[in-house]
Amino acid sequence: MAKSRFEYVRNYELPDPLTPNTFIIVRLDGKGFHKFSDAHNFAKPNDKRALDLMDTAAKTVFDEYKDVVMAFGESDEYSFLLRRATRVYNRRRSKINTSIVSLFTSAYVFNWPYFFPDVPLRYPPSFDGRVILYPGEIEIRDYFSWRQADTHINNLYNTTFWALVHSGQTTAEANKTLQGTNSKDKNELLFSQFSINYNNLPEMFRKGSVLVRQAQQPSVLASSKPQTVQQEGSNENHPVEIASQGPKSSEIITTGHEKCLRKEKTYVGTEGRVVVLHEDIVGDAFWKERPWLLL
Repeated sequence: MAKSRFEYVRNYELPDPLTPNTFIIVRLDGKGFHKFSDAHNFAKPNDKRALDLMDTAAKTVFDEYKDVVMAFGESDEYSFLLRRATRVYNRRRSKINTSIVSLFTSAYVFNWPYFFPDVPLRYPPSFDGRVILYPGEIEIRDYFSWRQADTHINNLYNTTFWALVHSGQTTAEANKTLQGTNSKDKNELLFSQFSINYNNLPEMFRKGSVLVRQAQQPSVLASSKPQTVQQEGSNENHPVEIASQGPKSSEIITTGHEKCLRKEKTYVGTEGRVVVLHEDIVGDAFWKERPWLLL
């Protein structure tokens, strides 16, 4: 930056580094999406096109930020988990928050025509964001359990509400019908009046979307038995170690021509193909299969 007598104004910029050795969650929420969904004729209670678009925008964030190791999305909301050891943007709160929010929003707009080819954008969508720090593994698991539980609660209500509306009730009447009901009541209403078994609805609607990277399988860098090649001008075959290309994170240690031991770095979730899952993250199984998420 060029020097000038006006440069003193930079002194008013306050540093905002996040506490070291803590997990970072960035949660995005659509701003005014009730109005936005009505203006663009989203199907109710769930529009798969809109949810797939949200997932695609989230994958764009994954592609840009390798330290984002997990994300969870429902409706017009997405939460991103950055690994505890991340040094992205020197852990500056404002930089992390604004960069992820703006990238997600631009990816949402950019990919809109692929999911809504016959519905032009009537006005720009926007998302707000917040950064939350969590000290340990328990809080991270509880956070995502909270969001998935919220997904179930909201979806059960919305499914029942819109079933009533589609059957002829006004929105005010549907709200009154559901006032004071619990989950059991809503499930019974859906089944008895509309023959809808809530548990048979798509898991995407009931459980939300989970984004993670698939752990990379270590490639075989050397065979346990060395290959032989015949040297030019000789009738003898001499053993030569042939190593295929593999990840730089692996180191091969050989003893003679019989043993090949691999020393690998711990997988931390920053490499691999991004996949979208619709499964339970409240129980232990998801986390036991992916211990790197809580490193």
